[in-house]
Parts: sequence; C-alpha cells; structure tokens
Amino acid sequence: MKNAWMEQALALARQGAGRTSPNPTVGAVLVQGDQIVGRGFHTYAQVKHAEILALDDAGDRARGATLYITLEPCAHQGRTPPCADALVKAGVSRVIAAMEDPNPLVAGQGFGRLRDAGVSVEVASEYAQEAAQLNEAFVHSMRTGRPLVTLKAALTLDGKIAAPEDNTGWITSERARAHVQQVRHNSDAILTGIGTVLADDCLLTDRTGQERSRPLLRLVADSTLRIPLDSRIVSSAAGDLAIVTTSAASEERRRALEYRGIRVLVLDGPGGRTDLEQLVEHLAREQYRSLMIESGSKLNWAALESGIVDKVFFYYAPKILGGLRSLPVVGGTGRLRRMDAIQLERVKLHSITPDEFAVEAYLEK
Repeated sequence: MKNAWMEQALALARQGAGRTSPNPTVGAVLVQGDQIVGRGFHTYAQVKHAEILALDDAGDRARGATLYITLEPCAHQGRTPPCADALVKAGVSRVIAAMEDPNPLVAGQGFGRLRDAGVSVEVASEYAQEAAQLNEAFVHSMRTGRPLVTLKAALTLDGKIAAPEDNTGWITSERARAHVQQVRHNSDAILTGIGTVLADDCLLTDRTGQERSRPLLRLVADSTLRIPLDSRIVSSAAGDLAIVTTSAASEERRRALEYRGIRVLVLDGPGGRTDLEQLVEHLAREQYRSLMIESGSKLNWAALESGIVDKVFFYYAPKILGGLRSLPVVGGTGRLRRMDAIQLERVKLHSITPDEFAVEAYLEK
C-alpha cells in the first residue's frame, strides 16, 4: 500500500542525487495530522541532515509530529550532532523510516536511541528496496568496504564498440548519451585506459551542469605514462585527475604530470600492468563510494577478470558492424570454455528510445 508521506520523502531524497557523497541521499517529511509541517533533504554542502532541515522548517510544529524518512536517523557524532537526539529534543512522537542505516556507526542505534526516549519507531519495509536503490553505492560501500564499480559501454547489437578504421560519430543516440551523463553525475570517479585517451582525446567530465558534492575524479590507467601533456584531459585538469601507472614509468614523465597538479598513483600489478584491485582499495580509503569504468576492450576485460566489477550498464544501438577486426566490448583472452563464462544476475532492461535499450545487470559474486 502506497504511503503519500513516504513517497514525498523519497522524492525529496532524489533531489540530493550526486550532491551528498560520501554521505547518503536522504529525504524527510514531518507530518501533523494530515498536513506536512516540515521538509528537508540532505546535500553535503548544506551540512545539515534531512531531518534537521525538516525540524528547522517545522519549528514548534515538530512537537508531537510524525517523521517520515528514507533512512534511519544517525546516532553518532560526525560533521553534525546525532539526529536522533535532535528529534527527541524537538518532541517528535513517531518516526517511520524506509530502511535501517547500513553504516556500522548507526546500524539500528538510531532506532534504539529513539525508542529509549519513548519515540515510536517503525520500519516501512515495503519501501526498503526503493530506498536502498537510491543509495546503492553507499549501501554497497558500507556493507563491503569498497566502492560500487560499474562497467559502462555503448555498443552495437553484435557487441562492437569500435570500427577498425574510421570511428567518426557516435554509436548511440543523443538521448542515450544524456542518460550516460546522468549516470556519470551520480558517480564519484570514472576510469578509462590510455588507449581510449590516445584514440578519442576524451575529457570524461560530468556535463550535466548539476551541483555535485565534489568534482568527478577522472582516472586514467597508463602503465608507462604515455598520456600526452597536451591532451584535453591533462589540459583541463583542476585537481580532479589522477593517472594510475607502474614503477616502470619514466620519473621525468611523472614529474611533468605532477608539476601540472595531476596525481600519479604507482600501483604495480601482474604482467607489468596497473593493479586495479589496489586502485579500488585506494578509492575506498578516500571515501569514494562509486567508480564508473568507460574504456576499451582491453581494460574492460582486465576489470572483469580482476573481479572488481560489480555491475554492467550496456547501451545497445540498432546497428551491426560485423567483421573480425571491429572491437568487441570485452577483449583480452576471455574465457576459453562456455562453462566458465562470467555470470550475471538481476538483469533489468531500460528503454532509452523506441529503438534503443540499456541492460543493467550484476555480476554473480
């Protein structure tokens, strides 16, 4: 059964997309009788959590009110004091939350503190899945200690991402590319390989124009630092670019990049390549909740084979390139037996245009 107040809280939470990391997106609605008296949603820049903003909005009308919130109120001191204490002090009589906070620092403690103070607490479990999906990367990060890694690609119906000669133009439509930008906006970091930079002179920027909690971290896997110093991605760097390389790279090239304010991460992996697992661990330490991979065949396979990929998001265009020289979405050695194929689950189709679709699926772990 639908609850209009929780639906509004979820709608408010969605307004925080891309604006809260490393924190979750949260929406809150305070209700007295059949009237909303306070609203709020969290953004990192605004500091205050959603429930505090709703309390500020409600003022004295918060006393005796019911709070509908998409995530359990916090019970620990972070950038702000515990929200559970503020709700008790304001006299809120009832809290209905869509889900428990997966953060180990909270994880039921907020509910416990409210109940101990005599506040009625309920979990609207019918909204738990929707609330968790809103904070998919945050939930994943809290439960695994690692960022959510999504492999994205635009491909033809026969699984090709590039022609052998002229790659002028786009595989997918403008609407599909706009959808990709929204996915980028919701990501904390984006990774590509040096081959893609050399071929496309890409920027890898978030072009939505929407507010972010922090700049999109652009990453390039480049084991020998071949990246041109006059490439667009280097020229546009503003503290938001890191090159992931190995100890085989030239020290002179490294200094030239660092002189331009670009971070150089030396992460040696097998076969003289960069270590993607170490990269994911580095991002986790820096509290990046999500990583999007937009690259070519070789790096796509390396990411899949390393086990860092959690999900794929493939955009399909109604085109066929054919031929053995056109690049497949995933290259490398691949799996040599059908029985060893990488398995996907929870497959979901997204309609992009009448003739285009995207496949979202999760790797079996």
